[in-house]
Amino acid sequence: MKDEEEENINPENDNINSEDHAIDENQEVESDEVIEKSTDGGHFYDNNDDGADTITKVTGMYKDWFLDYASYVILERAVPAIEDGFKPVQRRIMHSLKELDDGRYNKVANVVGHTMQYHPHGDASIGDAMVQIGQKELLIDCQGNWGNILTGDSAAASRYIEARLSKFALEVLYSPKITDWGMSYDGRRAEPNNLPVKFPLLLASGAEGIAVGLSTKVLPHNFNELIDASVKILKGKPFTIYPDFMTQGIADVSNYNDGMRGGRVRVRAKIAQLDKNTLVITQIPFSTNTTTLIDSILKANDKGKIKIKKIEDNTAANVEILIHLYPGVSPDKTIDALFAFTACETSVAPLGCVIEDNKPLFVGVSHMLKISTARTVQLLKSELEIQLSELEEQWHFLSLERIFIENKIYRDIEEKTTREDVIQAVDDGLKPHIKHLKRAITEEDILRLLDIRIMRISKFDSNKAQDKIEALEGSIEQVKHDLEHLIDFAIAYFVKLKEKYGKGRERQTELRVFDDIEATKVVLRNTKLYVNREEGFVGTSLKKDEYVTDCSDIDDVIVFLRDGNMMITKVDAKTFVGKDIIHIAIFDKSDKRTINNVIYRDGKSGPSYIKRFNVSGVTRDKLYDLTNGTKGSQILYFTSNPNGEAEVITIILRQVGSIKKLKFDIDFAKLAIKGRGSKGNLASKYPIKKIEIKEKGISTLLPRKVWYDDTVRRLNVDGRGDLLGEFRPSDKILIVQQSGKLKVVVPELTTHFETDMVVLEKWIPKKPISAIYYDGEKERYYLKRFLVETENKEEIFITEHPNSQLEIISTDYRPVAELVFPKIKGVQKESVTIDIEGFIAVKGFKALGNQLTTDKLKQVNMLDPLPYEVPEEIVPVRNNTGDDDNPDVQLDEDGQAILF
Repeated sequence: MKDEEEENINPENDNINSEDHAIDENQEVESDEVIEKSTDGGHFYDNNDDGADTITKVTGMYKDWFLDYASYVILERAVPAIEDGFKPVQRRIMHSLKELDDGRYNKVANVVGHTMQYHPHGDASIGDAMVQIGQKELLIDCQGNWGNILTGDSAAASRYIEARLSKFALEVLYSPKITDWGMSYDGRRAEPNNLPVKFPLLLASGAEGIAVGLSTKVLPHNFNELIDASVKILKGKPFTIYPDFMTQGIADVSNYNDGMRGGRVRVRAKIAQLDKNTLVITQIPFSTNTTTLIDSILKANDKGKIKIKKIEDNTAANVEILIHLYPGVSPDKTIDALFAFTACETSVAPLGCVIEDNKPLFVGVSHMLKISTARTVQLLKSELEIQLSELEEQWHFLSLERIFIENKIYRDIEEKTTREDVIQAVDDGLKPHIKHLKRAITEEDILRLLDIRIMRISKFDSNKAQDKIEALEGSIEQVKHDLEHLIDFAIAYFVKLKEKYGKGRERQTELRVFDDIEATKVVLRNTKLYVNREEGFVGTSLKKDEYVTDCSDIDDVIVFLRDGNMMITKVDAKTFVGKDIIHIAIFDKSDKRTINNVIYRDGKSGPSYIKRFNVSGVTRDKLYDLTNGTKGSQILYFTSNPNGEAEVITIILRQVGSIKKLKFDIDFAKLAIKGRGSKGNLASKYPIKKIEIKEKGISTLLPRKVWYDDTVRRLNVDGRGDLLGEFRPSDKILIVQQSGKLKVVVPELTTHFETDMVVLEKWIPKKPISAIYYDGEKERYYLKRFLVETENKEEIFITEHPNSQLEIISTDYRPVAELVFPKIKGVQKESVTIDIEGFIAVKGFKALGNQLTTDKLKQVNMLDPLPYEVPEEIVPVRNNTGDDDNPDVQLDEDGQAILF
């Protein structure tokens, strides 16, 4: 929070002679102030008590002025106090609002003017600080246009908006009898050094400021969670608090570090897919607004990082930003790209710095809360002690008054003529009756008795007086009890605050652990990559040469050369990688499934070797030799296979000597997948004339295991979360939402999942889905059983009436459901068990289904399914590609590989 503009101190020192800077080294200087009878330039003139000029050396001023300035900015401008959580300008605003408080709204301009009596830094800084306090909707009851934190719109001029203290502020911030007071800057008025705030206000509101040499950034926390944590502190229980932002959004606080230096909070906008071509942003990250967010999206679009058609900002009371996509653009990848390249994800670095005893203190939010809670207990104790003192004083005087009137002591003063005699007469009259009093009678007590009017004496009612005294005694006992049980009293105080003001202050920001988004996987590839194979150039500017693929400026390119060398380099306009390029592609360093099948000749006339390998662990712009390194080596055959496909090839040899077998086949599936630096297996020791593909192969890799991590709501292949199954390239996952929407999609790691998801599993096409739903239009329950008919398309399988809802769904082969009915007029109908397979046959996706019951249902439960023998999945035969099970290929008598 930047409440004020910093001031610069600019002493006039334009005409300073070098002689004026000279100081005698032997001179003992006790002060920077030297009195001289001189009017030379370079001195600062003032008058002493005698009216003579005093001259202060500018040199002396420079030694301390900057330190004084830095200390002033830290203590008086930028950093909040730990005691009440306010910066000075904020404290003075709240003090002025209290002085002006009469229950009605005040013009902000009037409040600003009143605050200037305490804050000597101009109306602009006061007005800005007041608007920021008001926008937090905690301490100030605002009226008029106070701006919008969602859109970034500024508040109206101070003469048009009004404010008054909120009920919460009146209850929590003020207690004049225990307030620490000091004098204002001009010595004319008293102002609070710290307000007696009985609540962790600093943590609830947050604070931000930049001083000289240090800064502070305390993030806001949730109102109710702070109260709960304070109660836990008082009970001696462990607690944890995390930030909560008014802009809502989603936050990853796994690296919060208790709000201290080095911590970091990642905050994301809440983005959902409205339809296949539209995204909607409904919540924005902390420290952004819709204007800055949209600007960042447009900039990313202009740079080609994302591809959007248009943006609509419908934000009013709530955020609604519609992002329209071009047909064919992936919504899931676009969401990830928005997080990677725009302000839809921001990173906030907290820094807990506060002022304690006029010194900066770097401390975590947990310690801040402990300090605040302890101070609240101390303030409550002080208030109780004052309350007890006042109650005892009231009891004392009421007791004296009763004695004075009931015993008609006032008659003893009728004949007294002097003040001293009157006081003595009353004192003598009271002495026989004061044994039960708790303190001695003072002259002030007697004077108060003498001030009682005759009318009051004549109407005095002893019974009422006794009732008042007894009521006071009860109050005194209660206050003493509260003091003896101070912690319990403080806990009750916090609980009361939560009950009174906590409604509507529930957590706004959803806490979640984020996954790391690889920019290269989600960036829009809107640039074309070209290659000149003969000359050895690759780049985006070679538009007259061969087109390779679409790319982005953050992609890496992998290149294989005929001489057996390989290189990874960054996409650029034009880069020389080496002549005679045989393969070029976009490189993904995390790709473990792309397998390269290679046959190379060792040297100019050496034997040929065959191998399979995956590229990993490489350095950019470094040449890697895939052969043995013999001069004249050459790659004879090369294929790159995204899913480890292994083809069958035919090798035709040159006629050399008495070779009997000039043609034979090799199946790459029989070879082990090894490292790129491996020598490989011997394919032939004779010269190869030609290599032909005989048969395209299937993937030789094991199916990929895929897990779903509910914490980040993402798929992964790292073993985090629940295992969904083993997936081949053609396999898909089934997603069903509580809203009745269903889709079958490829299990991509970039897929986003909704919060109302009820089914996520590997899709088996012939496995029926059973659903019980309520038809809002017909007001009946239906049971349907169907197969998914359309892939890669979201469809709804219940009726599209506003009151229609999915009750329960099952993907078991033979599910069993239990229908539980509510009591009707005290009569409980027995539950019904339904064999769904026998109740209804598998019908079409759009079928309404069979009516289940006309009665109301209390609950629907799925019981254990009936036994069913799941058919075995027919899979292609695959070989284990581990090194241990794949020995080198043996040769026949002609030196050929024996693979069949």
